[in-house]
Amino acid sequence: MRRQYPILLSGVLVILFTGCSSPHHGNYSRTHGDYWHKAGQDVSGLVEKHVHDPEKVKQVNAVMGEIITEIKSAREQQRRYHGALYELNASYSASPEDFTKILDELNHSRMRSSAKILGLRFKLKGLLTAQEWAGLSEDLQNYGSRYDGKKGDSTAPAAAQP
Repeated sequence: MRRQYPILLSGVLVILFTGCSSPHHGNYSRTHGDYWHKAGQDVSGLVEKHVHDPEKVKQVNAVMGEIITEIKSAREQQRRYHGALYELNASYSASPEDFTKILDELNHSRMRSSAKILGLRFKLKGLLTAQEWAGLSEDLQNYGSRYDGKKGDSTAPAAAQP
């Protein structure tokens, strides 16, 4: 039964980490506006679908906004670290320690962001009922499955997905 209701943030993370990394979304961002704004609107629509108390909707959307902001920041940091690795890789005189330093910084940055997002996940849990959580989780997973390529057809019911 638990497997039918994945962690709420798995959908958000799939959407934002894999969706914005795809070539399609890179082009979308440049040609059709800010991807992050669109993702925020989409997630907000899903929140409004499952949470019916207007005050709670505001609170949940605020936390989801914090999550999206953190993910956006983490992606930007990751790009910078990868850029530094590409530059270092082009340097004939780069030492293993030079690479290790950047990789350590990258991993620490990911851990900080992950810890912050995890804290926000539990903040969301405190705001939502089990029913709201389950419905929102399922819709976020279906929404995110359009981008991750692992869940198959995003139009298939969640229960039919592995």
